[in-house]
Amino acid sequence: DFEKELSVIGVRSIHGEFVHYAVAENQHHRHILDVSMIPAGIEPDIQQEAIAITRDLMAQLNMVGVLCVEFFLTRSGQLLINEIAPRPHNSGHWTLDAAITSQFEQQVRALCGLPLGATTQTYPAAMANLLGDLWENGEPDWVQLLDYPTVKLHLYGKTEARLGRKMGHLTALGVDGQSPEALVKKARSSLMQPLKESLCNR
Repeated sequence: DFEKELSVIGVRSIHGEFVHYAVAENQHHRHILDVSMIPAGIEPDIQQEAIAITRDLMAQLNMVGVLCVEFFLTRSGQLLINEIAPRPHNSGHWTLDAAITSQFEQQVRALCGLPLGATTQTYPAAMANLLGDLWENGEPDWVQLLDYPTVKLHLYGKTEARLGRKMGHLTALGVDGQSPEALVKKARSSLMQPLKESLCNR
C-alpha cells in the first residue's frame, strides 16, 4: 500500500565523487514505466532521504557509474527500495533535454575517470514512453509533434515494434509555467489521432 513510486539517478566516480539528479515521480501502466515527472511532488525531507539512501548504497557497493534506485513511498512517509538498476535508466532519459549533463554523458565521465558534470535541471520536465502499441496501424505521424515546440522526440532505432516494447520517448519542458506532465501526455495522445496533411501540404 504505497502513495507514489519514485526514482533517483545517482552517479559515482572512480574517486568516490557523488552527484545526483532531481528525484523523479513515476507512473506505471501494465507494469511498464509510462510517465516520469521531474521534480517529484514530494516534501523536501523525503527528497533528501531518497538521495542519501542512493549515495550510501552506491558507496557500500563501491559502485562506479550511473545507478538508478527505485522507491515506493508508503502512505506513512517511509521509503522502501523496490529495485536498483546499475546503468542509465528509462526514468532518467529526461536528462538529455532538461539537465546540463545527461546521464549518458555522466556514465562516460565516471567510467573514464573524468570529473563529473553538473546535474542542474534547466526546466521542470516530464518524460513519456512510446511503446510499440503506437505502431499498431503503421508508423505514427511524427509531424503532429511539431505543434508542441517544447516537446522533444527520441526514437531508439529499433526495427520491430511490438506491444509493450519501448520504441522511444517524448520529453516535455515546462517553459513559462506550463505543466510538463499535461503537455507530454497531450503530445503523445496526438500521435493516436487521425493523420494530418503532410508537412509539404501545410
